[in-house]
Formats: sequence, C-alpha cells, structure tokens
Amino acid sequence: MEILVLGSGCANCHTLEERTAAALARLGWEASIGHVREPDEIASYGVMRTPGLVVDGDVVVAGRVPTVEALVALLEGVRG
Repeated sequence: MEILVLGSGCANCHTLEERTAAALARLGWEASIGHVREPDEIASYGVMRTPGLVVDGDVVVAGRVPTVEALVALLEGVRG
C-alpha cells in the first residue's frame, strides 16, 4: 500500500499523517507514508485544497483532516 500526504507541511498535514499512522496501527497494517510538498505535483492529483491523502494512486481525502476512526473505515474500504 502506497500512501502520500499532499501539502506544504502545515499543521493540518502533520495531523493527517499522525492520524493516518494511528489508523494503520489500529488495523495492524504496515505502510510507509510519503509526502508531496510541491504545489505543481499536488495539483497534478487534482487537489486544490490541502491536506490531501492519496492511497495507491487515488485521492481519498482533500481539504480536511478526518478522525482516526474515519481513516480506519476509509483504509478498509480502499483495501476491500
């Protein structure tokens, strides 16, 4: 599973990364979390408001920071 946080490195980006890591831990899954900070690259994903979360190439969150519980459900849905 490839996970990317899209954003400039703001507080919300860090919170999204921390909550995503917590969701992965709850699920017992291991995945590295990368970062995309360049505005042009972020825009290439179609994200206009950060933070964003990309899982296996698909944007699953944009412009908000979901709860850990919501991220657990989201990740389970992505993995199927």
